[in-house]
Amino acid sequence: MEHPVPPPPDSVVLRRGALSVLLPRRASLAALGLGVLAALAVVGSTLVGAGHLTPGQALNALFGEGGHNAVLLVQKFRLPRVVAGLLAGAALGLAGCLTQTLSRNRLATPDLLGVTDGATVAILVAVAGSTAGMIGDWWLGPVGAVVAGALVMLAAGGADSRGYRVLVVGLALTATVRAITDLVLTQQGLHTASAIFTWTIGSLNARGYEIAVPVGVALAVLLPLAVLAGRQLSVLRFDDDVAATLGTDLRRARMYVLAMAVLLAGLAVGVGGPIAFVAMAAPIVAGRLAGPARVPLVGSALVGGVLVVLADTLARIATEHELPVGVVTNVLGGPFLLWVLLSDKSNRRF
Repeated sequence: MEHPVPPPPDSVVLRRGALSVLLPRRASLAALGLGVLAALAVVGSTLVGAGHLTPGQALNALFGEGGHNAVLLVQKFRLPRVVAGLLAGAALGLAGCLTQTLSRNRLATPDLLGVTDGATVAILVAVAGSTAGMIGDWWLGPVGAVVAGALVMLAAGGADSRGYRVLVVGLALTATVRAITDLVLTQQGLHTASAIFTWTIGSLNARGYEIAVPVGVALAVLLPLAVLAGRQLSVLRFDDDVAATLGTDLRRARMYVLAMAVLLAGLAVGVGGPIAFVAMAAPIVAGRLAGPARVPLVGSALVGGVLVVLADTLARIATEHELPVGVVTNVLGGPFLLWVLLSDKSNRRF
């Protein structure tokens, strides 16, 4: 008589008939807590901000009560912007988790691989001739990200390249694309250049459901695909020889993971521009919460969303004049990067 294999000590088995799901206990609890934190961050960010409304009045307006202007401000402007920020942060966090796992380097994020800047310059070229200086062609973000990702892989020698080669080529492409961005800005009028420059820092100004909905749909497809690839991602954290011994097609797995990361980064740029440091910080924080045994895919997406929502809230209330969300993430990201570089090697998750 065969005895059932007991689950790992850190996991729980959920069974329904012939189907069963193995859930890591610590990672699941961390994801649940982060989900609650994300919901609280969305509500809190919606209730505070620039304007004449108190949190109590904003709460009433959120449920459709109060004056017409109050309801319009909360339901048509604040809440859609917060939702867009949450989705952009989730896409950045998940993209960062994928690239860090792929390269086994915590500094290998879409920001440093040229993918984010490729998406940025694609959108800038599209709006360069606009007299209004409005960033509207969000769908060009994934297109530019795909082109940049393809250039990085070709220059680095293909999907079989080691992580450090991809990182070096990505840094070179980032410097080149940023020079192109500066060139585009110098050719614009003052009004257009000012609006575009604010967006290149990272801004959620005037972003709403028309952008959040398609990005949310794409994220709803890509996140489950990333979770389904969880075993391959776990194997990719090992040396190439070990991964090949375990039966993983390294080239195919890397291309699959990179494609998802590039699309996610492009979607995030299409929403809020190149919001810095979120893609690097979110997987590290999520990894500390979930433990070293798992790739924190869901946790990274939730942490990324929370970080962007909180940073945007701080940007709206910190000063009399609203700051771009990228300013806040840059200010907070510098000390975080130093902490990552100086932290003990034994604490590394990737």
